[in-house]
Amino acid sequence: MTMSNHAAILAAEFKLNAERVADTIALIDAGNTIPFIARYRKEVTGGIDDQTLRALDERLSYLRKLDEQKETVRNSITEQEKMTDAIAAALDAAKTLAEVEDIYRPYKPKRKTRASVAKARGLEPLARRLFEQNPADDPEELAGSYLTDEVPDTKAALAGARDILAEGFSDSAALRATLRSLYRATALVESKAAKPDTDSVYATYYDYSEPAAKMAGHRILAVDRGEREGFLKVAVTVDAARAVRMITDRAVKNDSPAAGQVRDAAADAYARLIHPSLEREVRAELTERACDGAIDVFGKNLRQLLLQPPIKGKVALGLDPGYRMGCKTAVVDATGKVLDTAVVYPVPEFKRVEEAKRTVKRLIEKHGVEIIAIGNGTASKETEIFAAGLIAELDRPVSYMVVSEAGASVYSASKLAAEEFPDYDVNLRSAVSIARRLQDPLAELVKIDPKAVGVGQYQHDMPPARLNAVLDGVVEDCVNTVGVDLNTASAPLLARVAGVTQATAKNIVSYREAQGAFHTRKELLKVPKLGPKAFEQCAGFLRVPGAKNPLDATAVHPESYAAAQSLLELCGLAPEDIGTPAASGLRERANQLGFGALAEQLGIGVPTLKDMIEELLRPGRDMRDSLPKPLLRTDVLDMKDLVPGMQLTGTVRNVIDFGAFVDIGVHQDGLVHISQICNRYIRHPGEVLKVGDVVTVWVLSVDLQKKRIALTMKQPKPAAGETA
Repeated sequence: MTMSNHAAILAAEFKLNAERVADTIALIDAGNTIPFIARYRKEVTGGIDDQTLRALDERLSYLRKLDEQKETVRNSITEQEKMTDAIAAALDAAKTLAEVEDIYRPYKPKRKTRASVAKARGLEPLARRLFEQNPADDPEELAGSYLTDEVPDTKAALAGARDILAEGFSDSAALRATLRSLYRATALVESKAAKPDTDSVYATYYDYSEPAAKMAGHRILAVDRGEREGFLKVAVTVDAARAVRMITDRAVKNDSPAAGQVRDAAADAYARLIHPSLEREVRAELTERACDGAIDVFGKNLRQLLLQPPIKGKVALGLDPGYRMGCKTAVVDATGKVLDTAVVYPVPEFKRVEEAKRTVKRLIEKHGVEIIAIGNGTASKETEIFAAGLIAELDRPVSYMVVSEAGASVYSASKLAAEEFPDYDVNLRSAVSIARRLQDPLAELVKIDPKAVGVGQYQHDMPPARLNAVLDGVVEDCVNTVGVDLNTASAPLLARVAGVTQATAKNIVSYREAQGAFHTRKELLKVPKLGPKAFEQCAGFLRVPGAKNPLDATAVHPESYAAAQSLLELCGLAPEDIGTPAASGLRERANQLGFGALAEQLGIGVPTLKDMIEELLRPGRDMRDSLPKPLLRTDVLDMKDLVPGMQLTGTVRNVIDFGAFVDIGVHQDGLVHISQICNRYIRHPGEVLKVGDVVTVWVLSVDLQKKRIALTMKQPKPAAGETA
C-alpha cells in the first residue's frame, strides 16, 4: 500500500485533510520529532496537536505492519502455488491483522494435528467425499476403502475424515468472521472462585457474569489479575447450540448419512478448535481494550501531574517522614540548590519532638523558608501534625503541602541521584526530591520512571513497551510545551527535549560546566554530537534567559529570527522592546496590515506569525503560570474529625475508571465515586476532573477500621428547616 493510501485512510479515521496527512507523514519519515512538528510545522500539518500526531504516528505504524504481514502471507501462499484471485482480493481488502491471520490460517504451516495425521494416512479423499453428502453414499462403505495398518477399521477412518473436516471448518475465514461477530455481540465473561473457601480482594468476582461488550476496563483487569494469582477461574461463554447451527447451516446440505458425519464434524470443530480459539481472542481483545483505556487515563493523569503549576521564587523545606531512621530534612533555595540538611524525630514516641521543632525552626529562620513539602509515606500523618503545630508557633508566614513521594525512593537510590548528590545518603536525597517536587513538579519528576509516579491503575499489568512509549511521549510533550532553561536544566530534563538524546544531554551539561553558561542558542552547535538536525529539532524549546539576542529567550525558532526581526522593524520596534509595554501594539498592527498579507511579506505562514506575536508579547511564558495554584495548608485534620455532611476543600490526586481520589488534608485520600462527581451522566471521571484540580467535596461516610473515606461533589440538600 502506498503512502497516499495510508494518508487517505488516516485522514478518514482522524477526520483530517488527506494532503495535510500525507505531508505530515513525510515529516515523520524525515526524522522530525513530534514536538517539533506540532510547534514549528503548523503550516504543513494544519495545526494538528501533539497528542493527535502521536496517535496518527502509532496508527501509521500499524498500517505499515499490516502491509508487511499481507506481503508475507501473499508470498507464502504463492510459494505453495495456492494463490487465487479470490485470496488476493481478500488480502487487499483486509483491514486488520486478525483478518489477514484468518486468510492465512488454512495455508499456515501447522504443528502436528489430528487432521494432519489423518491426511498423512490418506483420508483426505474420504473427507471430501463425505462433504459432498451424496444421499446414495454409505459412510461405512466409503470408509472401508481406506483401511490400512494405520487405519484398522471404518470407525478410525471416519474419525480421521471428521478431523479433516473439523479443521477445514476452523480454518474458514468467512466462518470465523461470522462466529467472531456472534462472540463480540453476545459473549459473556464468567468467573468463579478457584479457592471457594479463601477470602480475597477478588471476592466480588467469585460468582460473576457480565456481557463482554459492556465490561468496564477496571473489571477486565481485575478478573485477569485474579485469574493470574489463582483466585479465579474465568471463561467466555456464548449460546453453543446457536454457534454450531451457524456452522451446520453453511456445511450441511441434507439429511443423508454422510451429512450426519459432517454435522458431527461441525460440532467437534466448534467445541475443540473454534470456541477455545475465539475465547482466547475475546479475552485478548478485552485485555487490549482495558489496557488501552488504562494507559490513556495514566497518560492524561501524568500530563496533568507534570503540568502542575510550580511554586516559583520560594525557599522550600522538604520533609521525608520516617520512624526509626527519623525524618530526613532538606532546605533548597528558589532554584532547587541544596542549602542545608538535617535528620529530626518529630514522632511523639521518640520523645524528641521539642528538639525537632528547634532544629526545623532554626532552618526556617536561617534560610527564610516559606513553604514546606511533606512526603506522603510512612509517618506522614505524624509529620504533618508536627509541621502544622510548628507553623502555628512561627511569627512568619509558612504553609505546607503533602506531596506524593511515589518514585522518590527509587530516584534517591539511582545512579542519577548518586551523580547529582554524591555527598548525601539515600534518605537525604529523597528529602531534596520532595522539596523540589513542590517547587517545580515537571523538572523533578522527569528524573523518575513515569510508571513510578502513582497516577494510574493496574500499571504493573500493562504491556511494558506500550506503556513506556505512551508515558515517554507524554513527558516529552510536557517538557517541550513548557520549554527548558538551557543554563539551569539537569541532564534528565534536557534529555526530554525534542532531538536531544541522553548522551547529548550529558554533553550539554559537561560543556556548560567547562565553558560556563550559554550566551546564545548557536553555541549548542559546539556541543559534541549535537549536529544541525538535532539543533533544528531542539533549539526552539531551549531558552537562554538574558541572552544578547532577546529572541534566544523565547520560543521563536532560530529559523524564524529574520522574520521576527522584520516584524519588529515593520512595527517600529527593536529587539530590546520584546516583552515590554512598547510591544503591546504588535497584535493590533498585525490586524491592520492583515495577517495573511503580513505573513506573506515576512515569508512565513500565518500560524507561525500568530505564535511569533504571542512570544514577542510574552517571551518565554510558562503556560503553567495561568493554572490554579496548588492548595497549601497551615493546619491539619484527623480522620476522626470527619463527619458525614462536612464540607472540605481538596486536591485531586488520581483519576481512575470508577472515580477520583481527593486529598482533603487527612492522611488517607477520599474516594469520589463516578456517580458522586456531578448530576449528569458521565462515561469517565476524566470528563470532569483532572489531577491537581482543587475541588469542594462533602463527606458521605468514614470507615475508620478500613481507613476509607467516601466523598461526594454533589452539594447535599439542606435538611428540613435549614437554609442552604
